[in-house]
This record gives sequence, structure tokens and C-alpha cells, in this order.
Amino acid sequence: MAKAKPMHEALPNNEIRRRMLRYFYDRNANATSNRGKKGSAVRISVVKQELKAAHNLTQQEVQSNLTYLISQGWVEEDSVEKSFTAPSGTLIPSTTNFYRITAAGIDKIEGPGEFTMSKFHGIKIEATGQNIITLGDGNQVNAQFSELGNGLAALREAITHSQAPEAEKLGYMADIETIQSQLAKPHPNKSIVSTAA
Repeated sequence: MAKAKPMHEALPNNEIRRRMLRYFYDRNANATSNRGKKGSAVRISVVKQELKAAHNLTQQEVQSNLTYLISQGWVEEDSVEKSFTAPSGTLIPSTTNFYRITAAGIDKIEGPGEFTMSKFHGIKIEATGQNIITLGDGNQVNAQFSELGNGLAALREAITHSQAPEAEKLGYMADIETIQSQLAKPHPNKSIVSTAA
């Protein structure tokens, strides 16, 4: 009598992401090269195969959660382009994607350290000569509202990394955009701001 196939235990996405990030972290910690069998960067086929063996994750679970980890900046995609000549003489381009943990991903596991950049590193404020400043997130606000503008930029960052559902995040981001667009004016429309707030 054939053995029954074990049921696949569906894990919550956050647990899958934790396991996947730990997989990339361990791979990086044990790497002896940049790419390849013992490399910190690895092809998707190897990721799926090794996560299936270690945690019984399906290809769909790996792919959807890898997309999330990349969009949040915990993992990065590195494309290597090559080309080869077919027997007909045609040059055929080929791209191989590799995936590795980022510094932000390592800090997520280890916690911030001596070399961790501050949360506001890279936020530049430059005057345009018209009492308008450009914040690090690319938004322009009137200089008199710079403190509020920086607060909104920090709020945007917090929402991006929150556990809120994606639909809610999009709604919040749209409201922040609305408020920031009003802050570029010398006299923001208070009713628009209060509606979005």
C-alpha cells in the first residue's frame, strides 16, 4: 500500500518571509564566492529547490514572498547578461538573475550595528531660491513647512515597512501625496489637507 503524501502546511506569509530571509542570511554568511554553488547570490531555481527541501515551501510561496522581500529592500536581484551564438550564427542574448540579501536584510536579522546607516541618511534638503525645498523622498515643500514635510517623509517610510495590508498602505500613501502637494504652495488649501489627514 502506497504511503499517503504528507499534507502541505500553509504558513503565514510573515513566517515564510522570516525563513526566506534567514536562508539568504545564512547563505551569505557561509559564502565563499559572489555567485554560484557556494556564492552569496543564487539563482531562483536553487532558491526554490533548497527552500522546498529545508522548509517544504512551494514554488508559489517562494516567488510571491521573494517579490515582497525585494520590494521592501531586504533582498536584491542581480542580473547577469550573456549571449551565445546559435548554430545558425544568430547571437542570442541570455539573462540570469541572482538573488542575495542586502545590508538592510542583514540588519533586520542582526539588529542595527556600528555600520548601520541612520534612518534619515541620504535625506537631502536643498533650497531652490524660491522658498521651496526638496526632501530626500523627492517631494518639494514650501520652506516654512519643512518640519511637517520631514514628518510626512518619516510617516511614509514607517507605513512602507509596516504590516498593514497593501490596500491600506496605498490609501495612506495617496493621502500623504495629497498633503505634500499642498505643502509646496505658499498657502495650502486647508480643506484638502484636512480631508486627506
